[in-house]
Amino acid sequence: MEQITAKTPWKDHLGILPFHLDYFEGTMYEGIKKAAEAYPNYTAFDFMGRPTTYRKMLSEIQRCAKSLRTLGVREGDRVTIALPNCPQAIYAFYAINCIGAVANMVHPLSAEKELEFYINKSNSVTVITLDQFYNKFEAIRENTKLVNVVIASIKDELSRPIRAGYMLTEGRKIQKIPKNAPIVRWNDFMNIGKSCFWNYEVHKDADETAVILYSGGTTGTTKGIELTNKNFNALGAQITGVNPMFRPGDKMLAAMPIFHGFGLGVCIHSMLFNGGRCILVPRFTAQSYAKLITKYQCNFIAGVPTLYEALLRLPSMEKADLSCLKGVFSGGDSLSIELKKKFDKFLYDHHATIQVREGYGTTETVTACCLTPPAMAKEGSIGVPFPDTFIKIVKPDTEEELPYGEEGEILLAGPSIMKCYMDAPEETARTLRKHADGLTWVYTGDLGYMDDEGFVYFKGRSKRMIISSGYNIYPAQMENILDANKMVHMSCVIGVPDDYKMQKVKAFVVLKEGYPKNEDTWLKLMAYCKKHIAKYAMPYDIEFRDSLPTTLVGKVAYRILEEEELARIAQASEEEKEAPDAAEYKKEKIAEAVKALEAEEAEETVEE
Repeated sequence: MEQITAKTPWKDHLGILPFHLDYFEGTMYEGIKKAAEAYPNYTAFDFMGRPTTYRKMLSEIQRCAKSLRTLGVREGDRVTIALPNCPQAIYAFYAINCIGAVANMVHPLSAEKELEFYINKSNSVTVITLDQFYNKFEAIRENTKLVNVVIASIKDELSRPIRAGYMLTEGRKIQKIPKNAPIVRWNDFMNIGKSCFWNYEVHKDADETAVILYSGGTTGTTKGIELTNKNFNALGAQITGVNPMFRPGDKMLAAMPIFHGFGLGVCIHSMLFNGGRCILVPRFTAQSYAKLITKYQCNFIAGVPTLYEALLRLPSMEKADLSCLKGVFSGGDSLSIELKKKFDKFLYDHHATIQVREGYGTTETVTACCLTPPAMAKEGSIGVPFPDTFIKIVKPDTEEELPYGEEGEILLAGPSIMKCYMDAPEETARTLRKHADGLTWVYTGDLGYMDDEGFVYFKGRSKRMIISSGYNIYPAQMENILDANKMVHMSCVIGVPDDYKMQKVKAFVVLKEGYPKNEDTWLKLMAYCKKHIAKYAMPYDIEFRDSLPTTLVGKVAYRILEEEELARIAQASEEEKEAPDAAEYKKEKIAEAVKALEAEEAEETVEE
């Protein structure tokens, strides 16, 4: 016990927060089934004004589980979910867990090639997505082993009056799916389970893989992170453990996406596991977020600093009454001291009795594993570890623990750390290391220090990464995509400061000989990016250069490009700063270029 005490300086500064918890040893499905049995008439989630009780949710999950079994999905199979925050995503996620399969969670706005990678990497033969994304999956289907494509529609989960409005607006933009398309519509899919008469519930060991989320890992290349039932259920216990003001029935605004650890782990599973109520937000805007906080009188909200910056500017929030709030959490990026002060004042001016609590985590620990206590904050700190979670600071890439106050690499250990990186034993061995203290530690690649009371301070990332609106974007991945284009000799991608997104993406490209540096080439490259890069990671501009600066060892000196861009922004006139992004300005032309590229690729395929 003394050995643990020596490594846990925060233990005596937790106030009423627990240092240790007992954890549920069942599956995620069994956990929410338990909650549904305890609170059958409580509302589990609201979607576009339509509430669903725990009893109804459990019934739909069980219907979905039977249908998956009837469709041929078996224990251990991987099923890809490419959905926003909608009821079908909740039903599918827990149904997959119920039958002992693995949920492969992907961003539905991912580019075609990214989706192809996620499906093939996970060996998925079944995908569940929305009608508006059908064409992307159809385009890559022959390059995968997909057998079943289940297509859901937002309209099916809307009340009648809202459905009519949806079909006149968003619904009209969705391309019609051919009648003979090799798909199963969601409603038909849910009905096929009627013929399932065998026992579909599979009890799995708490330490077996249940979910795959994607991240850049410690090297910045895309990795599938295998997470277990225990990882998520431990998080569910920890979230309420560090928020003793939580009560079953409390409302959480679930705007963070279900394919992201923060959204899935904190906003959805932790709430449903404990009898909370999720307000599902399928498509996030600061305006919709603000409206839902006041409409539902939410008790908990979680978001990235970008979101809080945007809320400060919204006229609709001027007279908002936020006295309903019990917890406001910030994660996904560093919350500046100035922004925290501004938002804390904003909360106070709108009758809230709490302040923003900053947290920290990685997808390798599902999401958050460290949070500012409710009654004790330190300026610039990301808080103290969750119950049964350990943090230590070491000399980077070593086991040498550093003294309090000295900056080094942040290491994490506890019940929420991942099982492994999928099919990447070397990367797993680099990231998960067992120390002499008997604990297995995650080497985060992040830099920070700890004070003598156990409060942690995040100082930066040792790995190269751009964070835009809370999404992690890895320049090396984007450079690989750009360099694969026949026109590109070499490229470099950097993050550019942005008032709203925190950072936006810009690419610098040296073209191969014979390709002109003109608008036509620019459009072709932007169209290529649109086909291969997710929407949130798209460069807002591509700048052509004759050469790129290099370091003494010949690597591209991206920091020089960052400094040049910062200098250019500082010298720019107000008119230039307010001008629309190049990519936005030429949106229509890029769309035409995408069509031309698709026609060219189709022609090449025919010739082959």
